[in-house]
Amino acid sequence: MQEMILILDFGSQYTQLIARRVRELNVYCEIHPYDNIPEIENDIKGVILSGSPYSVHDPEAPNPDLSNYRGKFPLLGVCYGAQFLVKSNGGSVVPSDIREYGRANLSFVDKGT
Repeated sequence: MQEMILILDFGSQYTQLIARRVRELNVYCEIHPYDNIPEIENDIKGVILSGSPYSVHDPEAPNPDLSNYRGKFPLLGVCYGAQFLVKSNGGSVVPSDIREYGRANLSFVDKGT
């Protein structure tokens, strides 16, 4: 069996670009909609959650059940996918005072909680 990266599409305009970059690394990947998640197979080595036009604070925002994947595979969230992983793991997603486009410097803030 060929190893595979599963991409869950939340409606991002970048999903195809993400898949292309993965494939350029000679890694097989499949794109599936977030509301039609395939069964776990032995060839899945990681899952990428793509972006969405939604915020996790929107009432209609996608909220899939990832319990079959959480803890079994590495999960990478891009844009909405990152928001979703943070919120579904007990974190908080708050708006920024500024918008970021392009490169951004990230840092870890430990509030001692």
